[in-house]
Amino acid sequence: MTSEIKIEQTKVGQTKVVQTIVDQTKYDPSKHSDVERIKVESDYLRGTITPSLKNPITGSVADDDLMLIKFHGIYQQDDRDLRNERRKQKLEPLYSFMIRARIPGGVATSEQYIQMAELATKYSSGSLRLTTRQAYQWHGVFKRNLKTTIAGINKTMLDTIAACGDVNRNVMSNPLPETSKIHAEVFEWTRKISEHLLPKTKAYHEVWLDGEKVESSEEPIYGQTYLPRKFKTAIAIPPYNDVDVFANDLGFIAIEEDGELVGFNVVIGGGMGSSHGDESTYPRVGNVIGFCNLDQVLAVSENVVKVQRDFGNREVRKLARLKYTIDKLGIDGFVQKLHAYQGFELEPAREYSFIHNGDRYGWIEDENGKWHLTLYIHSGRIIDTEEQKIFSGLLEIAKIHKGEFRISPNQNMIISNVEPKNKKKIDSLLKQHNISIGEVESPTRLNSIACVAFPTCSLAMAEAERYLPSFIDKLEVLLDKYSIKELPINVRMTGCPNGCGRPFLGEIGMVGKAPGKYNLYLGASHTGHRLNKLYRENINEQQILEELEPLLKDYAESRDGQERFGDFVIRQGHIKAVENGLDFHS
Repeated sequence: MTSEIKIEQTKVGQTKVVQTIVDQTKYDPSKHSDVERIKVESDYLRGTITPSLKNPITGSVADDDLMLIKFHGIYQQDDRDLRNERRKQKLEPLYSFMIRARIPGGVATSEQYIQMAELATKYSSGSLRLTTRQAYQWHGVFKRNLKTTIAGINKTMLDTIAACGDVNRNVMSNPLPETSKIHAEVFEWTRKISEHLLPKTKAYHEVWLDGEKVESSEEPIYGQTYLPRKFKTAIAIPPYNDVDVFANDLGFIAIEEDGELVGFNVVIGGGMGSSHGDESTYPRVGNVIGFCNLDQVLAVSENVVKVQRDFGNREVRKLARLKYTIDKLGIDGFVQKLHAYQGFELEPAREYSFIHNGDRYGWIEDENGKWHLTLYIHSGRIIDTEEQKIFSGLLEIAKIHKGEFRISPNQNMIISNVEPKNKKKIDSLLKQHNISIGEVESPTRLNSIACVAFPTCSLAMAEAERYLPSFIDKLEVLLDKYSIKELPINVRMTGCPNGCGRPFLGEIGMVGKAPGKYNLYLGASHTGHRLNKLYRENINEQQILEELEPLLKDYAESRDGQERFGDFVIRQGHIKAVENGLDFHS
């Protein structure tokens, strides 16, 4: 099947529009994956979700609805720690649901935070989780409480639509717009892109908020089948790449000239997911393909999505991300189609540089005299334990703080826009509840990320969030032994290769292969522009530490000044550099 796209030759700013005819070869619909059928038959994401919620016989929802609820920000899960015991008792798995809120740039007010914490206490596991995409997650919500919880989220003026599913998801950016004029402008673009790419279906309001049923609405950007797979967008502000912009399907790098934001370099084709044993799948860092001015940002965003909509693989879901579309068409071929869709050509990319992709902990003061405090939250889990009362402490802070609670792209919390008079009160509450501001942890611990993994993730093959702290304890012994404990090393641990914790951008990456066994990856860039590479496969903790020790010893003795560990292992020939996802397995 072919279709033509004809663009009139006009002028858009200083850019000449190119007249193009695109050969749009579609995949055979008869060979589409069953997920495509589900979307087509869903009446724009309605499906049978409403009757599924009312079914008292099971804690689950209908099979087709398992896919559709993702578009509404919901995943069905079960407690894998209890599976065998419930099976012996001839009970179905203990089904519950994870709900994810869509929060562009990760910014929420204190009032919103209080309400979200109250929902966690009433209807979920009594904890909140901060994600690497600057969103909140509630785990352990039973089906009977789903509508009430989502209605409660909606009352906070937040929502969960498009937090998951085959659409553009939560748009990321630096969460502190007050730190400069540029940051404030970028944050506004984060919100604009998020709203522009939001699905237009009324199904969300009908299903969860008892809105009036309306005629099936068209999706001007997504169409009836939405995207072939999930789509992620982020905006970075040099010199910090805290959003890991190269890990996203679509990225924008802010370009400043003479103190003014003039536009963005455009990055396409990043993605972290892979599958063990399948070399047709691989992680990929994005390509910088040019520069767009501010008037072109939304058009670029929309049309990158549309090219992926029309040319992405709908037959094999594991090959359906934008990165595979780009490598199928070639980067030049994809860009040519993008120019035709949007009606103008991108300008050449402007110069930029990154120096870091982590968080800056502790207090900082902005030019208006307000204070911002970045806390260290292990793997983003806001929970009360015997050692720390993070959930209780942050709730008490929210009651006296009139600013915002902001999520960093590294799963940490920023208490933002603090009045000087409240600074000592907040410090006192932090001390009382033993909440860290990154003063005692090693730089490596502060630069570590883990996904949820067991017990709730159905894809997990090994532990991550629950195991990472004890692994870092042992790693720190080696770092201390060779007097390099003060040097930051990015450690990323995930329970499977799907990439939720961006494991393939870790200078040390550990990806679960089986219970207690991991693939060890080395050599990513500390600034996020280069992938790591498989170093050893399917090894346990002792073997991992034994493999790392001689490398860390060599790093201590032979590094070049402040050379990063990821760069060092490549320079010393311990591992080959991976600049292109197609070289990941070679």
